[in-house]
Amino acid sequence: MLPAGHSLRPLTLADYATVHALWAATEGIGLNESDTPEAIALFLDRNPGLSLVALDSSGTIVGTVLCGHDGRRGYLHHLVVTPKARGRGLARAMVNQCLASLRALGIPKCNLYLYANNESGRAFWSHEGWAVRDDLLVMQRGACGC
Repeated sequence: MLPAGHSLRPLTLADYATVHALWAATEGIGLNESDTPEAIALFLDRNPGLSLVALDSSGTIVGTVLCGHDGRRGYLHHLVVTPKARGRGLARAMVNQCLASLRALGIPKCNLYLYANNESGRAFWSHEGWAVRDDLLVMQRGACGC
């Protein structure tokens, strides 16, 4: 349930400068080559309508989340709500909308990545019912082999 005066809509590339600044200003969000305008455009094209922005009553972006899938699992990235707008249920509303959209596409599970030292993020996700999988190890390699 969204707080009064707030709304959600799909994130578009036109939102890039605003959401990138929000990501960059938020502790616990790591930005890299996957967060350039070109990379975000590819992500949004591959996952149409899944990523969201939260707007306040004046239409200002106060939250965002990237949502996508690989055909088997959903993934959430960069869930952020501005400090001033926190505690109103916006993050929960965005996550619930993402999960509903993934379910509608037949995607039964969703994963996310969280820095191990992101205590506030861990507290949020744990409170929302997400569990840490300690039987998995994340490994990564660049497509260029670097």
